[in-house]
Amino acid sequence: MNRVLLLNATFEPLCAVSARRAVVLLLKGKAEVLESDGYAFHSERLTIPIPSVIRLSYFVKVPYYGRANLSRRAVFARDSWTCQYCGGPAETVDHVVPRSRGGGHAWENVVAACRKCNGRKRDKLPVEAGLKPFRKPGVPRGPATVSLELGPLRPEWERYLEYCRQHAD
Repeated sequence: MNRVLLLNATFEPLCAVSARRAVVLLLKGKAEVLESDGYAFHSERLTIPIPSVIRLSYFVKVPYYGRANLSRRAVFARDSWTCQYCGGPAETVDHVVPRSRGGGHAWENVVAACRKCNGRKRDKLPVEAGLKPFRKPGVPRGPATVSLELGPLRPEWERYLEYCRQHAD
């Protein structure tokens, strides 16, 4: 079933919900459609377009953004799916300080990398391999954690997720 991006009344991304849940929010008048994907739910007397992005008609206070879980997909999302050494497409995850040298498996020590750069670096420090990460790795905080939890992103969601990217650094 399709997933739908749910935005707060202020256009801040909250989460991804099922298409069924999104339609329920629409029918109850709690949300409005911003983007639709062309599909529809049909009943005997009603046809409802399945939305791709909806916005709540009231503000929901989100008091606390938790720490994002460290996963391969989350590291790629944090680093915009680009190698942090050369800027090419990322295919692997690299430990800046290799685990064989005491580096931990933590947000502050993990970056996305292409196979070539990761192979070139191997069990060396970036300086020893002649590499330097474009930016210092760290824990995503605030609204940026929402974009990491969404899973695979649909193209029409991109412009609504700019808020998360602006507040990531």
